[in-house]
Amino acid sequence: MSPEVPSENTATKLATPPTPVSVDVVSKFDLSSPAKALPLPARSPDPSAVISDLVTSYPPKVMRKRRRHIIVNDPQEPDQIEANARSVPGIITTRGCCYAGCKGVVLGPVSDIVHIVHGPVGCSYYAWMTRRNQSGNSVDTNGVPNYINYAFTTDLTEHEIIFGGEKKLMQAIREANEIFHPKAIAVFSTCPVGLIGDDVHAVAALAKAELGINVFGFSCEGYKGVSQSAGHHIANNGLFKNVVGTEDLPEEELTNPFRINLLGEYNIGGDAFELERVFEKCGFDLVSTFSGNAQYSDLAHAQEANLNVVMCHRSINYMAEMMETKYGIPWLQVNFIGAESTAKSLRKIARYFGDEDLIARVEQVIAEEMAELEPIRQDVRSRTQGKTVMLYVGGSRAHHYQALFADIGMPTVAAGYEFAHRDDYEGSRVTPTIKMDADSRNIEELSVSADPDEFRARKTTEELLALEAGGLKFADYEGMMPEMAKDALVIDDISHHELEVLIEYYKPALICSGIKDKYVVEKMGVPCKQLHNYDYGGPYAGFQGAVNFYQEIDRVVNAAVWRFITPPWAKQTANAD
Repeated sequence: MSPEVPSENTATKLATPPTPVSVDVVSKFDLSSPAKALPLPARSPDPSAVISDLVTSYPPKVMRKRRRHIIVNDPQEPDQIEANARSVPGIITTRGCCYAGCKGVVLGPVSDIVHIVHGPVGCSYYAWMTRRNQSGNSVDTNGVPNYINYAFTTDLTEHEIIFGGEKKLMQAIREANEIFHPKAIAVFSTCPVGLIGDDVHAVAALAKAELGINVFGFSCEGYKGVSQSAGHHIANNGLFKNVVGTEDLPEEELTNPFRINLLGEYNIGGDAFELERVFEKCGFDLVSTFSGNAQYSDLAHAQEANLNVVMCHRSINYMAEMMETKYGIPWLQVNFIGAESTAKSLRKIARYFGDEDLIARVEQVIAEEMAELEPIRQDVRSRTQGKTVMLYVGGSRAHHYQALFADIGMPTVAAGYEFAHRDDYEGSRVTPTIKMDADSRNIEELSVSADPDEFRARKTTEELLALEAGGLKFADYEGMMPEMAKDALVIDDISHHELEVLIEYYKPALICSGIKDKYVVEKMGVPCKQLHNYDYGGPYAGFQGAVNFYQEIDRVVNAAVWRFITPPWAKQTANAD
């Protein structure tokens, strides 16, 4: 096991530098410092009083439970928050199910795998294109099939619920293979399949032997775990067992030593396209993305990368940790949402590889992109400065998008996740203290060890220690709370009732959430931007994505239409008068 020295063919890869731009343009930005939140407006309500009103209408037992999910933030000493616990029955939560996390989030964007949903047709429809994952593949453009536009289902009926659905599943796999000739087929279990006991893994193994292609199943019944987070874990396990490491890159594609995997980026609204552009411009070789704009083979040879960079920590950290153990690939947390965050993340990657030409090229790319972006940001900021925002989204988006809003002077007064664990809020330092509950034990934990043939240390221990001494943190996630403002509210698994109370107190200029909340919020006279599927916008990642976001948020929060809506609290006041 010897470390790889990133020197091969570097000159070839960096032969064409970007157009020179003065770095003075961005010298006023402190791009290397930790993220710092914008302070709350001076006239913000007392957060403790807000919390009392949020929970006061609940029965005593529910009140005590919900109170543990709501924290007044102190970035210096974040308090312990309860997360990844079952929602209270009867409360309208914004969470999704385990099946949605597995099929809808992690596997769904892989465009050349046929994804068969074993269950009623309604479950298949739910996970069909609802996330607006995009793919650059098509038979016409690059010869790679794209099945994202299709919805494959076994359409279970009462007959199969009573007599079993395994024969129907086998028939569906054969038909899909005969019609589409895919490289691989994935099978996803829904709630009824788990209840009647169909063995999707046995059927997949039989189909794999019969058809000669990779067929694999996921026991991702919707009721497993407490949210879609369980589905992410199951998807990671299945991909790691059945796909990663099953193919090798040809020698001619191993010439660039700056090979990275991007984990936890799902190409909503074209985000992956923008990041691919930036990576190529910098000189990074993107081996695979899990799983935006990905093909089956991209995931199958992901072990060839020399660094994993993780965007959505919650949905994919399992994969990063397993790949480090088995193949020796270190991982870094990154954030490509927001111009300054993107610049910081690019610098982290360049610093990891340590090549002076690469570092200089990345600095030049940042300068060039920021020079183009900065006039737009300043123009938008003149109209958005000081307007407040709340974010209630899944994954890391409630955290990462705070950086984008900070770019244009909009402070975040409250935020929370739908399906986070404590470490997503407080940072990976608390991971050893999190107790495993019965719902978590219901998910398979893979036993992973170093591969005797494939493990290859990318850096020596001394090199890693030197990089850490220089500020790079490996296998580390800071969490949302240390990067939020003091006295901002942090609310896990927020309910519709709590969201309505918050809106009345804070009267934010904008709320970012999902489709379950969007029209409830907008009927209160507050615009709501969906961050699960971007409504019809995007991309928002990277530099050009940041420009799109600035301009769209400017239009949304300054639109005159919101002044014509009378919110419920104003109607109550008028009636009282």
